[in-house]
Amino acid sequence: MARRPTPLSHEEFAAICRRLDEGEPTRADLKAATMHLVALLVARAPGASVEVRIPPFAAVQCIAGARHTRGTPPAVVEMDAPTWIALGRGRLQWADATVRASGERSDLSPLLPLDEA
Repeated sequence: MARRPTPLSHEEFAAICRRLDEGEPTRADLKAATMHLVALLVARAPGASVEVRIPPFAAVQCIAGARHTRGTPPAVVEMDAPTWIALGRGRLQWADATVRASGERSDLSPLLPLDEA
């Protein structure tokens, strides 16, 4: 069973956001910001009816509803890390993002932004 992601402290996330805003994030920054925002998503919308994938850093299940255990889930949302981070921070709107989403409950816009840092 996968471990539940843990959010960063406010100070840690703020430091990463400064590097993101300066255009100098490292791969470690992208991973940490992705995992932080995924942790906030899972806390805000617990469940297992939607799988959110941000390759290569994260894949989590969230949102209440029917749980899946094998194969492709009935609802999948996938995007790259910069898009996920921009959505999670409120720097990009869902309607303007390049996201692959299919299935019921795959519109995450009511849950965003997650952290406006």
